[in-house]
Amino acid sequence: MATPPRDDTEKPADAKSAPPQGVKWDTSELKSSYCNVANATSTREEVIINFGVNQNWERPKAVHEVQLLHRIILSPYAAKRLQELLNKLIREYESRHGQLK
Repeated sequence: MATPPRDDTEKPADAKSAPPQGVKWDTSELKSSYCNVANATSTREEVIINFGVNQNWERPKAVHEVQLLHRIILSPYAAKRLQELLNKLIREYESRHGQLK
């Protein structure tokens, strides 16, 4: 009697309960924008970060005109992770290119 072909996609029982490793980034809907202004505020439940472009950076004016382009709303936990990521990124940048002022 012939043995059925082995299904190599099956994993041992203990591997099925293991969490997936790594992250697969889906960039199919990714859009890039340049922003030179960021502003943030928060409530108890969320952190709101607005990104925009200061159109008058070359010409000093009494009132700066900033075109807001994006608003990102995060949970406080996601905002904390973003803070840690940015702190690490700035430390690495400054170690390569010198301290930002």
